[in-house]
Amino acid sequence: MATLRASRAWTRRQFLVRSTSSLALAGLGPLAKPSLSRAADRPLIAGGIQSGDVSEGSAVIWARADRPARMQVECATAESFKTVLCMASADAVPAADLTSKVLLRDLPPGQDIFYRVRFDDIATGGAGETRTGHFRTAPAAGQSVSFVWSGDTAGQGWGIDTSRGGMRSYRTMLDNRPDFFIHSGDHIYADCTVPAELKLPNGEVWRNLVTEEKSEVAHTLAQFRGNYRYNHLDENFRAFHAEVPMFAQWDDHEVTNDWSPYGSVDETGFDADGASRLVARARRAFFDFMPIREISQQQGRIYRKIGYGPLLDVFMIDMRSYRDGTWNKGEEHDGWILGREQLAWLKRELAASRATWKVIAADLPIGLISLDAVALGDGPPDRREHEIADLLAFIRRAGVRNIVWLTADMHYTAAHYYDPNRAVFSDFEPFWEFVSGPLHAGTWGPGELDNTFGPVAMYQHGCNAEQGENLAPCFGLQFFGRVDIDGRTEVMTVTLKDVDNRDLWSVDILPQPQVRPAVVAQHS
Repeated sequence: MATLRASRAWTRRQFLVRSTSSLALAGLGPLAKPSLSRAADRPLIAGGIQSGDVSEGSAVIWARADRPARMQVECATAESFKTVLCMASADAVPAADLTSKVLLRDLPPGQDIFYRVRFDDIATGGAGETRTGHFRTAPAAGQSVSFVWSGDTAGQGWGIDTSRGGMRSYRTMLDNRPDFFIHSGDHIYADCTVPAELKLPNGEVWRNLVTEEKSEVAHTLAQFRGNYRYNHLDENFRAFHAEVPMFAQWDDHEVTNDWSPYGSVDETGFDADGASRLVARARRAFFDFMPIREISQQQGRIYRKIGYGPLLDVFMIDMRSYRDGTWNKGEEHDGWILGREQLAWLKRELAASRATWKVIAADLPIGLISLDAVALGDGPPDRREHEIADLLAFIRRAGVRNIVWLTADMHYTAAHYYDPNRAVFSDFEPFWEFVSGPLHAGTWGPGELDNTFGPVAMYQHGCNAEQGENLAPCFGLQFFGRVDIDGRTEVMTVTLKDVDNRDLWSVDILPQPQVRPAVVAQHS
């Protein structure tokens, strides 16, 4: 990934007054002047453009070309690009499926940034088409923050039906004009094919766009990459990602259902070090297509902290890559879902955070009983629940306050309040967990909560018995959540919403004062 530092000259242009015409090809400046004689000879942007991992002064820009090419990026603080803030370039080569990304640094905080992307033909130097996108850098101080989260895209065979509006949730989230978007995992369903037609309960037919790669369960690197390319066929998906930066994590369906690093394999087996080749191919495709910055300490690491100004730190965790291979209770009591290194990192970063709010973006819920999530049923912590108990106890003793957990995965929406007075394990401070999804997949009914950590369902909404399970997206039970943090009062408002932008349920959470003990015992 190429990196470029920006200059410090800028002007201001408010995002909300931006016209939708800017999503079309830009017609201004050097990046908008194709030099090839015929449009058919110009390098094209194959799919959409994306930004991601936006912080106070940096952001990742991503795009994919239709041939080997060099990506050129310009950014500015005005949509006119009258004053260019920075320029950067990186190659798009077949080894990365013609994807390319750059990391922009030294951007002004709290600022709307407009960027435009073009690919130049490597062989001829000819300039291709240009597209324009937008993101907003994290505020330095005193500004409100708004973001959305969800997960679960193109699951259970429910692909893109253009006659039904395609992936409508992305358009609805764009209408909310958030500062950024947390995708909680299951960007793709590599283990689910997309057939041409599916029968609906009301007798109608769902008709998908189909591609070769989505006609089979993914095993090859090309098939995994084809799953990501499929999503870019949807115009709502492309429009959203051009305007809203994404913080990306993964869950199971980026690889295969309920996968663990020790048990997921195909006919190609394992490498000499015991690593699954199937997981390695899936991980490579994920990093090819996500606007995620490289973690220099450990290549391929997905867990990371993204600071979004003094009000918010976002902790993106990975509950897949380091887990044990067990699903249910057994005689042994050892188990893990975060792994020793990630757990130590999370404790350390939470204790060091000075942001008012700490959002833990998790790819799985804590208290919902599922075959491969955290909860194992009523009773004291067992197996992987021990890591969560250890983390919650550490948070209490370290005096870390204002932690909120966000996730998707369960294909319905819910608000859970974890109450130590109702829990079997009670060495923790009360906290909220919010579940919201799917973005575009089958919907299920609410799941069962266990009493290990005392969750109470304050709200839940999904399919009912009459509707059955795996309800298609066209029936309206597609969900996301919105978080607003007031820049003056620092109150966090969490609202659960549906595809039609209805507010289903909302709560205001008041910030609590931080308690910082002089010495904090480091749990293993």
